[in-house]
Formats: sequence, structure tokens, C-alpha cells
Amino acid sequence: MGNGFLGNDASFMLDVVVCALVAVVPALLFSIYLVKFKRNYLLHRNLQVTLGVVLLLTVAAFEVDLQVVHGGWENIVKNARGEDWVNTPAFAQVRNVLWIHLVFAISTPLMWAFTIILALKRFPSPPTPGEHSGLHKKLGWISAIDITLTSVTGLLFYYLAFIAAG
Repeated sequence: MGNGFLGNDASFMLDVVVCALVAVVPALLFSIYLVKFKRNYLLHRNLQVTLGVVLLLTVAAFEVDLQVVHGGWENIVKNARGEDWVNTPAFAQVRNVLWIHLVFAISTPLMWAFTIILALKRFPSPPTPGEHSGLHKKLGWISAIDITLTSVTGLLFYYLAFIAAG
């Protein structure tokens, strides 16, 4: 899983994750539209579970690639920008953005899993509104905001590390 496919020196899995970050927010918005306006609770549930599983598998493959294959994100950036780049203010900015991204990237799967697991336990099958609906709506919006911030900060990290620096 070497070089990526988006035309820069990021790894293949970094490019896959960037594509996932771009796709997840519109898919999530569509899922919210389905439940809020179309009242299609079953398709909403199925789409959320599918998104959760796909993102979990994508992130797991990404982490294996990042940590095991490449030995960390800094090695990918060093290979892309050169050893000296890690001593620049631009690298420090990339690291700061990454720390902000990690706050959301860590909380998102936890929040999303909590929201989905509670929904699967508390809603009937097929799903219909019920006592859990109020809490589910709050958890869903928190999860949606969290994944959106994960996407925005992840894309900013990618841009600063592999596009702007080039």
C-alpha cells in the first residue's frame, strides 16, 4: 500500500481515507433526509449501520497501513517532503491540525457506535419512532457534527501535509 492515487505523495490508504471523508458527509446528510423528511426509518437504519461498518473497516485498514507499514504519519510526510521539512513551521502547523483532528477522529467512532448500538437495542425491528426517539435524535446530531468535524479537520490535515506543502 505505497503511493496514493490522488496525484501527490500520500500513501494509498491516506488517499482512500480522504475519499471516505469526502463521501461520508453527503451520505450522512442523505440518511438524515431519509428519516426526517421521508420517514424511511428502515433505510436510515440500514444506511447508518452500513456507513459505520464501512468506516470502521476503512479506519482499521488505514491504521494498520499507517502504523505497521509506514511506521507513523511522520514517515509518510518525510518521504513526501524530505527530512528537512519536519523542522519547518509548516510541519508544526500540520502537527497542530492533526491533534485537533484526532480529538474528533477518536470521539466519532465511539459516539457513532454508542448511537447505533442503543438504537439497535431500543428501537423495534423494523424501526419506528418510540420512547428512545428523543435521545436518539440528540445522539444522532452529536454524531453527525462529530463526523463532519472529523472530515473537515482530516481534509485540512491532508491538504496542509501533502498539497499545500508541495
